[in-house]
Amino acid sequence: MTRPPAATRIERALAALAIDPAGLKGMVLRSRISPVRLAFETALQHMPGTSRRIHPQISDTQLFGGLNISASLAEGRPVRDPGLSETPGLFAMAMAERTGAELAARLSQLLDRDAGHALILLDEGAGPEEAPPAGLQDRLAFHVEPEDETLRVTALRLPARADLDAARKRLGKISVPPDALGLLVGLAARFGIDSLRAPLLAMRAARALAALDRETAVSEATLLEAAELVYPSRATLVPETESPRDEAQPETPPPPEDSTENADGPSGGDLPDEIVVQAIAALLPTDILDRLKIARATQARAASSGAGAKRRGNRRGRPLPSRPGRPSQEARIDPVATLRSAAPWQRLRRTPQNAHRPVIIYPSDIRLRRYEDRSDRLLIFTVDASGSAAVARLAEAKGAVELMLARAYARRDHVALLAFRGDGAELLLPPTRSLVQAKRQLSSLPGGGGTPLAAGLVAASELAQHARGRGMSPTLVLLTDGRANVPLKGEASRTAAVNDAETVAAGLARQGVPGVLVDTSNRPAETARNIAARLGATYLPLPRADAQKISASVSTALEG
Repeated sequence: MTRPPAATRIERALAALAIDPAGLKGMVLRSRISPVRLAFETALQHMPGTSRRIHPQISDTQLFGGLNISASLAEGRPVRDPGLSETPGLFAMAMAERTGAELAARLSQLLDRDAGHALILLDEGAGPEEAPPAGLQDRLAFHVEPEDETLRVTALRLPARADLDAARKRLGKISVPPDALGLLVGLAARFGIDSLRAPLLAMRAARALAALDRETAVSEATLLEAAELVYPSRATLVPETESPRDEAQPETPPPPEDSTENADGPSGGDLPDEIVVQAIAALLPTDILDRLKIARATQARAASSGAGAKRRGNRRGRPLPSRPGRPSQEARIDPVATLRSAAPWQRLRRTPQNAHRPVIIYPSDIRLRRYEDRSDRLLIFTVDASGSAAVARLAEAKGAVELMLARAYARRDHVALLAFRGDGAELLLPPTRSLVQAKRQLSSLPGGGGTPLAAGLVAASELAQHARGRGMSPTLVLLTDGRANVPLKGEASRTAAVNDAETVAAGLARQGVPGVLVDTSNRPAETARNIAARLGATYLPLPRADAQKISASVSTALEG
């Protein structure tokens, strides 16, 4: 059975990395669990040097070491924990597509120090939008993505350890043609590669492959093979082929025979440019342009994200009671709480050996700071503007919104206003904290028509989802009598309208949107109570409520 060419390329890349790990920096393997992925991880176990597995959540203390506060307090002297980076070797990171920007920056600094480290990124992303940070990938020489036929490979063949050791000894003696680097830079420009690391890494790979093949100089074939291993994953465009020459144009005379070689070995300039370009272009992914578009869009969206209602942390926000724990980079010590915990035991802990220490603190005394960071809350006022009492209800809603806005700055609340009437719902006031804008928008509100309660709840659900995407916490305030008579399809049917409203209300409850339903009917009805139950919301029967009462009741219900 013929061995897939892609498997041979993976083996050659691994062999080159084993010969020059500090120069080539590492490799990216983009593959989910498959036989070739398992074969790749098995081959990593036979790589020379120390090999360690890390994960995207590794801390700076684990990676670079740091002061062990607990041990230092117990022994009365600084005790430092060593980090994994203090021993040169190979790091293999699974689920590399989850690597954060901060860890990527620290790993990049580690690779740039030339401390003998190499990094293997095992990328398990399901699509082009899931990938390790580009800056980290750029520092690694090789990027392989097995093809369909390669996924069936169950073993990868590495040279014997003795051959790798011999090649590593020959590496420093490999000569390079003087124009080889210029050829590699020109090829990089043809494929839209603007990183200067690419030709330098390709040159490193060529020297490692030449040492592996027992050559004394980098040959044209080795230079081409190195470019095929390094360039395809970095290409940003497909180069255009040159048009055929005119038959009438005189041909360029061949170079003299004595210029094909030099004292150091074959020159890279003798290799026809178009042959090299076509060889590399054949290895480009077929969907390279689509991948680049998705990658750029993903980078543009990376800066914005929503975090939800409450976020526990140790940096900022509302202080919470300190708790015992192990100090680390992510957990800060509360000095006052720690000293308060240790103070009652000072006399019992005092011995001749620690008499010189003013305060004796044990690791069990350490208390860590905690904070609760609350995101902005959005109050979605959804008002029933149907029927003869619409004007009164909207006037009450207007006053309640203005009262809520008056306290928005202190409580970091935003307010939005939805009105439903006739056969649909309308967003009258987008999320805002501006009292002036709210009064301008609420100056005149139309009313009348049927009661499309389901449409109002659908509009509230869409607005809540949009608010969560912006990192806000939506809360629903629904003012209605619950007497729905217009279903989502628009046909006049009270039964269908009530069923639609209850169905949409149940969907809102599954989204986890808290809320309050204010029953504005003259006599509290069972339909409004049922809607509140489906919503999982607090039910407030206020048949003759004014703006002040609505605002106070809603505030009490939401804060309670």
